[in-house]
Amino acid sequence: MTIVFYDLVGRDSSRPFSPHCWKVAMALAHKGLGHRIVPTRFLDVPRIEDGASKTIPVIRDGEKTIADSFAIALHLEAAYPDRATLFGGSGGKAHARFIERWSQLTLHPYLAVAALTALHAMQDEPNAAYFRASREARFGKTLEEVTAGRDAGLAAFRASLEPLRNMLAYQPWIGGDGPLFADYIVFGALQWARVASPFHLLEQEDPVAGWFERCLDLHGGTGRRVAAAA
Repeated sequence: MTIVFYDLVGRDSSRPFSPHCWKVAMALAHKGLGHRIVPTRFLDVPRIEDGASKTIPVIRDGEKTIADSFAIALHLEAAYPDRATLFGGSGGKAHARFIERWSQLTLHPYLAVAALTALHAMQDEPNAAYFRASREARFGKTLEEVTAGRDAGLAAFRASLEPLRNMLAYQPWIGGDGPLFADYIVFGALQWARVASPFHLLEQEDPVAGWFERCLDLHGGTGRRVAAAA
């Protein structure tokens, strides 16, 4: 039975942008699993799979419905052990948990600022209204005021990538010799910004930029199926 994957989109259903959904897209491609994508907008989320989750990604695999990108990766690893591993064992799962928290606490706060108005512009009218109201309540200021701070924060964001930059001097992937789910966690964060906004995050010569380009090429160019924002 084909896996059903609910993927977050805006006005244009061909441009999924969620960092967490991109983790799942890459995990499915890594495993070589066929699936059917259901483009889903913010206001549609409460209705999918009889209200299975307040957020996406969500997949349905046979009789199971799974929400949360990490939980989905764990399910795919357990359900399809004959396919390429996403973790390389229990140590890899623990490693990926650390990378996920690092990404969420270090990368996401700045990327949300940098892409906020662009993400708003990607929505249709009802979803744009929802996005503005929910994010302005979260930040305590207008979207435009939030994004106005991105230039001032860019140097600090680039500096925050130094652990990854240093690690890439020793190995080509976060996963070591080849990509694992830990790579897709950080990829998803940067892909979020790439799809939403043309804002220049990384210098071309940055090793992180080179790693990101390699991620875009993985699995037949899965990441490149959506062009960068212009």
